[in-house]
Amino acid sequence: MKKREPVSTIMTTNVYTVQENETLQDVVNIFRKHKIRHIPVLSGNKISGMISRTDINRLTFGALFDNQEGSEEAILQILSIPQVMTSKLKSVHADDPIKEVAEIFAKEEFHALPVVEGEILRGIVTTTDVIKYLLDQY
Repeated sequence: MKKREPVSTIMTTNVYTVQENETLQDVVNIFRKHKIRHIPVLSGNKISGMISRTDINRLTFGALFDNQEGSEEAILQILSIPQVMTSKLKSVHADDPIKEVAEIFAKEEFHALPVVEGEILRGIVTTTDVIKYLLDQY
């Protein structure tokens, strides 16, 4: 196994993003259309947060048992992306070793990290990317 393989070898560079002023319904549509689980949130061209499918599921879970038509849509209209996203992110750089990213995933509650250059988003790396990399090593 290569010891200092950089994140750039496993990260996704063609990343779907949303702006802070878009709607949660926009986020849901992207999740459904592209079958992804994490979307970086931008303020202009700078990363400001990350929103996950789990974040949305937590919001709308009660709507499944509410027996009120349209309650999920109402929740998605009432709240904004900044209210739901994770804003206290850790980020990594493209030249950081994959091992460091794996350590962050193992010790903290993140499942996706933005790959940045300064505050500019260059890609995203997920736990799935790290697991696939490790499987390729064996």
